[in-house]
Amino acid sequence: MTTGSAEQDRGEGHYGRGTVREVCVIGGNRYFGKRLIARLTAAGDRVTVINRGSSAPPVGTIHLVADRNDENSLENALGSRTFDVVVDQVCYTPRQAEIARRVFAGRTRRYVMTSTVEVYEHEDSADLVREDAVNPRTVPVDLELPWDEPEFLDTHYGEGKRQAEAVFAADPEFPYVAVRVAHVLGGDADFTGRLDHYAERIRAGEAIAVPATNHPATYIHVEEIADFLAWAAGETFTGPVNAASHGVLTTGELCEALTEHLSGGRTEFRSEFQAVFRSVEVGEFSPFSFTRSYGMDNARATRLGFAFGEAREWLPRAVAETLGKVN
Repeated sequence: MTTGSAEQDRGEGHYGRGTVREVCVIGGNRYFGKRLIARLTAAGDRVTVINRGSSAPPVGTIHLVADRNDENSLENALGSRTFDVVVDQVCYTPRQAEIARRVFAGRTRRYVMTSTVEVYEHEDSADLVREDAVNPRTVPVDLELPWDEPEFLDTHYGEGKRQAEAVFAADPEFPYVAVRVAHVLGGDADFTGRLDHYAERIRAGEAIAVPATNHPATYIHVEEIADFLAWAAGETFTGPVNAASHGVLTTGELCEALTEHLSGGRTEFRSEFQAVFRSVEVGEFSPFSFTRSYGMDNARATRLGFAFGEAREWLPRAVAETLGKVN
């Protein structure tokens, strides 16, 4: 089994094309995870889905019930199975990463972890941030933090992902990829409610709270991130990689797209759905307003061969999908 180095930029082929690949997806029961599984099965891969059994996996997959937080449970569920690729959709802490690294070492040629733009939460650059801004090999890991406490995990989401990446990166023989996902928009199953937050306030004429200096961010469409993960599963590069559509969007641009949709594109109704912003120094801001720059550079993935779309081009579609009125 050839694993390659931890930060490899070869992009020189695909794993297992021409044969049926064995792919394991941990989690993946909602939003872009379901779309990823659909793409893998459509490509002819044999997909094994691991979850705790609270929901049935997509039709056509093999279902293993296990608690990924319990090493024995995971080992027993897997038995002697090995995989070409593992895609981990639900790794949030270094403890989970430690278990996964031990259990899947020697079982897979490739391990793709879904990470997040939040690993850059301490960066504040007007320039789009590259992967080397957060090198997981230099991130300290603290397994003794209260990672099992939901409130702690919720307020330390970025830190949990950073340390999880660091656990995988610490083993140069473990063939990991950390896909740092931009804010995801679109689809009719967006459970976050973030675009709905804006739509409700625009409809009601209520003010939208934003910081005094409101920065833009990079985004990615739900279908695009599913495409990206399916693509990354078949490549040979390793290490962190940013996944974001081209271009940044501001809160104003998001609300302009919502206003266009709510007014049906008719000028005479636009004044009824005009977003009103209220600048606040402290307190809770609206979901997609930021006190610092939140843009990721996608040059590495582009160089490796993935073709991203333009955020401004797919934004109207994303709004229509999320609000349930797709033409």
